[in-house]
Amino acid sequence: MKEILTQLPKRPSKPRESGLTMMMDKGLSLREAENFLESNHVHTDIIKLGFGTSILTPNVADKIKLYKNHGMHVYAGGTLFEVFAVRNQLDDYRKYLNNIGLEMVEISDGSMEMNHHFKCETIADFSKDFKVISEVGSKDASVEISGDSWIKMMKEELASGSWKVIAEARESGNIGVFNGDGAIKSELIDKITRIIPPEKILWEAPKKTQQIWFIKKFGANVNLGNIAPNEVIPLECLRLGLRGDTFENFLI
Repeated sequence: MKEILTQLPKRPSKPRESGLTMMMDKGLSLREAENFLESNHVHTDIIKLGFGTSILTPNVADKIKLYKNHGMHVYAGGTLFEVFAVRNQLDDYRKYLNNIGLEMVEISDGSMEMNHHFKCETIADFSKDFKVISEVGSKDASVEISGDSWIKMMKEELASGSWKVIAEARESGNIGVFNGDGAIKSELIDKITRIIPPEKILWEAPKKTQQIWFIKKFGANVNLGNIAPNEVIPLECLRLGLRGDTFENFLI
């Protein structure tokens, strides 16, 4: 039906490299996943099985197959990678990913200290067998990372084999590229995107105010993640100017 409207921004068809929407699945049942897909599969590119939920979710392999059959990339949250990494069980993690049918992996160090050279080596190693997405930023609010360090880590991780780099924000949207109250660190983002192409970054932006800011800053085809299942279509409306918050953005 949206084809009858003029002056809507053009959205790339799936599979796409920009304008990605990543939904955060924090333990949906198989039936809930089916219901989600009925309305949202056209607008969703990536599913993240949040933190360690895949370990506890019944029928997770069936759910992953369902998502993949609808053309979506699926991966387990980076915290689960770190749970295995801190125990020196990365070979076991590979086996786990293979057993549940995941072909994509997030490599992060937001909850643990990891030598960045080792992280990049791990990205390169996993990228031989998996589609890798890596995350930059700490989950500890007391850890301050300079803009130069963000840029250096992102550049090195992309060069090591990451498909995209995630800018950490947590599911609460109050860390990393955001302040504790959810406000955007705009100067930091400006500095990062002067060097790193925005289409190579997936911005975790669970809050509507954050999504609006990124869409106004980078356009309809900015990559956004940590989107709740019931917020995927509302986000697509924001991208297309079909909500009051972005109503005037795409009028010519």
